[in-house]
Amino acid sequence: MSAASPAAVARTPRRGLPWLIILSGSLVAMLTFGPRSAMGFFQLPMLADLGWDRTTFGLAMALQNLCWGLSQPFFGAMADKYGTWRVLAISGLLYATGLIVMAFATATVWLHVGGGVLVGLAVGAGSFGTILSAFARNVTPEQRSMAFGIGTAAGSAGMFLFAPLSQGLVSAFGWSDSLVILGAMMLIVPLVAIPLRGNASSGSQSQSVYKQSIGQALKEALGHKSYLLLVSGFFVCGYQVAFITAHFPAYIGDIGIDARYAVIALALIGFFNIIGSLSAGVIGQRYSKPYFLSLIYIGRSIVVSAFLLLPQSPLTVILFAIAMGLLWLSTVPPTNALVAIMFGTRHLGLLGGIVFLSHQIGSFLGVWMGGYLYDHFGSYDPVWWIGVVLGLFAALVHWPIEEKPVFRPAMA
Repeated sequence: MSAASPAAVARTPRRGLPWLIILSGSLVAMLTFGPRSAMGFFQLPMLADLGWDRTTFGLAMALQNLCWGLSQPFFGAMADKYGTWRVLAISGLLYATGLIVMAFATATVWLHVGGGVLVGLAVGAGSFGTILSAFARNVTPEQRSMAFGIGTAAGSAGMFLFAPLSQGLVSAFGWSDSLVILGAMMLIVPLVAIPLRGNASSGSQSQSVYKQSIGQALKEALGHKSYLLLVSGFFVCGYQVAFITAHFPAYIGDIGIDARYAVIALALIGFFNIIGSLSAGVIGQRYSKPYFLSLIYIGRSIVVSAFLLLPQSPLTVILFAIAMGLLWLSTVPPTNALVAIMFGTRHLGLLGGIVFLSHQIGSFLGVWMGGYLYDHFGSYDPVWWIGVVLGLFAALVHWPIEEKPVFRPAMA
């Protein structure tokens, strides 16, 4: 990979990271990413008790991902204007409500409203787009990629912690009470998010913000070729990771491997995702982000292909989890950093949210198709292989992305 162009990074005096803001945002990311990444552990016990099929559960999780994506640009714009803390407080309240509604769902509509719509809106308000935008406003351009890597790693830690926690709660208390407990935990989010009170006009980078209306920012971004390529490529990331998150525990049982390896696998993905996210922050700061993203997607296609073609055993499940964990959310730091490089931080919540909308449309299809195609073919293999092909597509569209600020005649 070639080194990033000096023009891609504005030089500013070196200073330390704002650790209180980084810690606060990281704790929020860990909490908001945790329960939604553990939804797969609730699928089989919930369906066994209520007599629903996997398409029903898959649709709820697909709605969750779609609502996450559709709401994130709006919550991002709200955070840009009214402050990050207000949006994160809304996230915690929606999350708690959604999980409790899901816990007492006796009809599919309540599963879809609670676990689908409300949890999806909560994650849209409290996910990476909101948190990383707050980081970007308070660190120098040289520090962004590293700060984004730390925030993404925190989300990975949530997956690592909540996979065994959720399985343990389900075993001890049943799926319904476990969802209530997780819902109560989400009420911590508004408290730990207090240091993130600023908006786009605050923070150490506020003086360098380029003044634009929302309409001007959208027109500029949607007419920018590299941004559109970034949006289209991030769709694939959502398809791949959401399918695995929602259906991997069930897939492990289908191929005759003990269910405890599903817990181990998702925990390993979460743990090695921490390493992958931090490494992505370092690599993205030093080398070409578009080329790095292309290599990540090629790597994912190779890992999935090897897992499907080799004899499947507990060992291959563990090796797959380690390799996929390293590549899991390593796309997030360079993707968000590219948006900040192209357009600055004034509307980063909005423009980053649109990129994540593409991600979540992919997530919707990955989760829904996982359930639908399984019920139709009796196998998850078609969904896996679609993901392999999409990974190669993503590698192609990221390669020509230009890592430089958008040209603005008024500033030239």
